[in-house]
Amino acid sequence: MVVLQSSLLDLGVAAGPRPLGPSLERTVLARGAWIDVRQGWIAGADGLFDRLFEHVAWRAERRPMYDRVVEVPRLLSFYGEDEPLPDAELERARHDLTEHYGEELGEPFTTAGLCLYRDGRDSVAWHGDTIGRGSTEDVVVAIVSLGAPRRLLLRPRGGGRALRHELGGGDLLVMGGSCQRTWEHAVPKTARAVGPRISVQFRPRGVR
Repeated sequence: MVVLQSSLLDLGVAAGPRPLGPSLERTVLARGAWIDVRQGWIAGADGLFDRLFEHVAWRAERRPMYDRVVEVPRLLSFYGEDEPLPDAELERARHDLTEHYGEELGEPFTTAGLCLYRDGRDSVAWHGDTIGRGSTEDVVVAIVSLGAPRRLLLRPRGGGRALRHELGGGDLLVMGGSCQRTWEHAVPKTARAVGPRISVQFRPRGVR
C-alpha cells in the first residue's frame, strides 16, 4: 500500500494545472540550453499520483548494458501520438504546456512517458533525450513530478558542476534549447527513506 502525506497547500484548491506565465522561473544555462521551474504546478497532485499508481499498466524492462542484460531500475509506461492519456488531468497539463510553449516549441507536445520510482533504490543514470530529433535539434521536454520529492541533477555533457532540484508534489521542470544535446540529467539512487515518485515526461513528435 502506498501512503503519501498530502500537501496542505492543496486543501480546498481545484485539482489540475495552475496558470503558467510569470510563475515560471527560467535559468539560462551554457551552450544554448535553458530550464524553467514551476513549484507546485499541479494542484491536487497527490490524488493524481494515487490514480496513476493504481490504474497505469506499469511494466518492468530489461536492457543490454555492456556484456549483460540488466533490470531497468524503475517501472515504465509510454503513451504515443494519438493515444489517450491515462488521466484527464494529464490531458489538461499537456494542453496547457502546448499553449504556453507553442511559439517557442513550434509544435505541440504529443507523447507522454511515465516512470515510477518505487523507493530510493530506483533511479535513472545520466542521459539526454537524444533518441530521434533531440540529438540534432533544439527541443523542449517538460517533466511533471508527482509523489515524494527526489533529487533531479543536471550537468554539462562531458562533466562539470551539477545543478540540483528537489522535485515532487506536482512540480514542473522544463528543459529547452540545446539542453538534451549539451546537458545531461539524472535521478540518482539514495539511501534515505523516501516514498514513491512518478515522473511524467511530455515530448514533441520524434523525441525520446
